[in-house]
Amino acid sequence: MTPTTEQKRATFRALHRQGCFVLPNPWDAGSARMLQGLGFKALASTSSGHAWSLGRADGAISREMTLEHLRSLVAATDLPVNADFESGFGLGPQEVAESVRMAVDTGVAGLSIEDSTGDAANPLRSIEEAVARLRAARAAIDEAGGGTLLVGRAENFFVGRPDLDDTIARLKAYAEAGADCLYAPGIRSAGQIRAVVAAVAPKPVNLLIGGASEWSLQDAEAMGVRRISVGGALARAAWGGFLHAARSIAETGRFDAFAQATPGAELNGFFQGKD
Repeated sequence: MTPTTEQKRATFRALHRQGCFVLPNPWDAGSARMLQGLGFKALASTSSGHAWSLGRADGAISREMTLEHLRSLVAATDLPVNADFESGFGLGPQEVAESVRMAVDTGVAGLSIEDSTGDAANPLRSIEEAVARLRAARAAIDEAGGGTLLVGRAENFFVGRPDLDDTIARLKAYAEAGADCLYAPGIRSAGQIRAVVAAVAPKPVNLLIGGASEWSLQDAEAMGVRRISVGGALARAAWGGFLHAARSIAETGRFDAFAQATPGAELNGFFQGKD
């Protein structure tokens, strides 16, 4: 029986209460369904993976395109979906609230709001501005029933401002503004991870592992992390396989790389009847 949106949201919230789970990031309906088939308990969209699938750079996707993508992912799977909702698709808090209401209407179980500006010269919003935007997102979610989980993201380490004290100050302010889960993509060391977890406790922390890492799921759980996402890493892995095979053909005229391809019969067998 297909779960309702409310059931997906309740399941998603329950996952954050104890232990640690992996939240992999599909970029289309097929990858979402495959990840469900592999036994994952929840999924998250990836703005970069989605953009690359459309031949665009990360950050070059409109609000309307993002909302349509979220509807597609939600419809493709029985699992809860967390939306990578970038910086909220709005110049100010009122516009962010409008965008968040639209995102909630897609059926997502969670959504994240970043504090980055997209301006390389001034890459982070002030804490005050970021808090106002998160409060607007929180109010929009509450007005819609409150079931969608809100994630506050401090982008310091992603935008070349790796200041742990400022990152923690931001995350604490976002927690007080109503974020249910906190996220500082780019932190890597055990000291950084433990400091973030301690600073916002008892609220859960998301850890990004977007490449080969010394940390396992069990290691992250031991440090107090509640969930792990991989961002665009699965999409990059898929592109890596594609480019390896395509470059081999273009540069050497050989087709040896197809030896690593998943058999079509296996894929057809998995997707059969999933329309």
